[in-house]
Amino acid sequence: MSGRPVVVTAAGAVRGRDDGRVTAWRGIRYAEPPTGRLRWRAPVPAASWTGVADAAEFAPAAPQRPNPSVPLAADGEARMDEDCLFLNVVRPSAPAPSGALRPVMVWLHGGAYALGATSQLVYHGDALATQGDVVVVTVGYRLGALGFLDLRSAGVDDAETNVALRDVLLALRWVRDNIRAFGGDPDAVTVFGQSAGAGLVIALLASPAANGLFRRAIAQSPPAGSMYGPERSATVAQRFVEELRALTGGDDPRRAPVESIVAAGAAVYTEIPREHPGRLAFAPAVGDDLLPEAPLRVLSDGRGLPVPLVIGTNRDEATLFRLMRSPLLPIRRTALQRMFAAMREEHGHEVHLPPPDRVLGAYPRSRFSLGVRVATDIAFRMPVLWVAAGHAAVAPTYLYRFDFAPRLLRLTGIGAAHATELPYVWAEFGGLPHDPSFLLGGRADAEAVSARLLSRWTAFARTGTPGSDWPTYDTVARRSLVIGREDRVVSDLDAALRAGWGEDVLAFG
Repeated sequence: MSGRPVVVTAAGAVRGRDDGRVTAWRGIRYAEPPTGRLRWRAPVPAASWTGVADAAEFAPAAPQRPNPSVPLAADGEARMDEDCLFLNVVRPSAPAPSGALRPVMVWLHGGAYALGATSQLVYHGDALATQGDVVVVTVGYRLGALGFLDLRSAGVDDAETNVALRDVLLALRWVRDNIRAFGGDPDAVTVFGQSAGAGLVIALLASPAANGLFRRAIAQSPPAGSMYGPERSATVAQRFVEELRALTGGDDPRRAPVESIVAAGAAVYTEIPREHPGRLAFAPAVGDDLLPEAPLRVLSDGRGLPVPLVIGTNRDEATLFRLMRSPLLPIRRTALQRMFAAMREEHGHEVHLPPPDRVLGAYPRSRFSLGVRVATDIAFRMPVLWVAAGHAAVAPTYLYRFDFAPRLLRLTGIGAAHATELPYVWAEFGGLPHDPSFLLGGRADAEAVSARLLSRWTAFARTGTPGSDWPTYDTVARRSLVIGREDRVVSDLDAALRAGWGEDVLAFG
């Protein structure tokens, strides 16, 4: 059937769909179900199958607590299952010129390491694949307690660390071994992600195990400093086990119902940042074979994998967390004070912590609250600057700040908040003819911004350069791209921040 193309992978044949614009294979299994004895263990490559596996629909999302602000499917009805290690491949229907292989872009979704799915409407990939002439791969991985706990410290002796990061590494190996059959170039793979997905990109750049699995990387708003060593990981694991025991009465997390694991994980997800401002409950763990050292330290020292990198943040990251009343960022003054006190207690002997008055001097009065600005820079901008400065010593590095926001978002104080760049990268504005973001106008400007941004991202995937007008970052000129209604290159955009925070790399959280 011309509309149901079949591709043979190393494990077996898969049948997708072709609508004349894109050819898509959804729900390709890349690993065995991570259940039973494989819960909290490294993923096992998918076993071979006979016949042709159907790959026309999205596979279930990783188990998580439903969140109305993160709809997992276009119709709002998304399945969840612990058997969630699947990926999707989308390419243009039209043959590539001269039969050439297309560059490959592998997406890691965000969601605070606890939420999200490849089935979210914005990630379907049709526009990105066709307008950018690339093969798009979106990867499902384990989330929350099932993906980011180190349970060895809580008595589960055969548990393994960083199993979600191991999921991603296995998916990248699947791409290396199979993407040629889908028309993708295994020697031109770009891994890209946003928020927690970008955090995983940062972790990959610092992991010896990722060497050779991708040629370029894009990190959109990565929480680069929010990865923790064994002591912090043990605290979270012990709290999780206590919550789970209260729910089930049992002592073996491997035998617990997945619903109870999700419930206990959701409680810890909320409690940890409230008790320890600036700290996430779930994040990659430092100190194992995958991440021997903190990725922020590795990259800021210029010791990351030497691949070209696009990295940046949004101007008003933290307004989203304020709007959602999220506990994840310390926006209130009391929370900020507690976080600074904890930093002084833990790191004061290792680095020179800037005086609070000097830090606050970097923030002139504005219509956004001081807490929002400080939280934006603690969690996102300053770690990104440290990564960019270090990585620029080993590979071409391109720094940006996304400033564009339609008039409605500016007037409501949301601005260019965390994740607001996603529809622009994917050229997907909700599939609605009247997106509420544009009630006060700005749709035409937004589409123009999207066209430029998508073009930059896919040009980078193709050539390693996101446009001739975007210079590389260095620690002399410190040139970065400000993405707005019109893009502009600015030298030392963050001079005031650097003066306030100082040059020492700080581990926040």
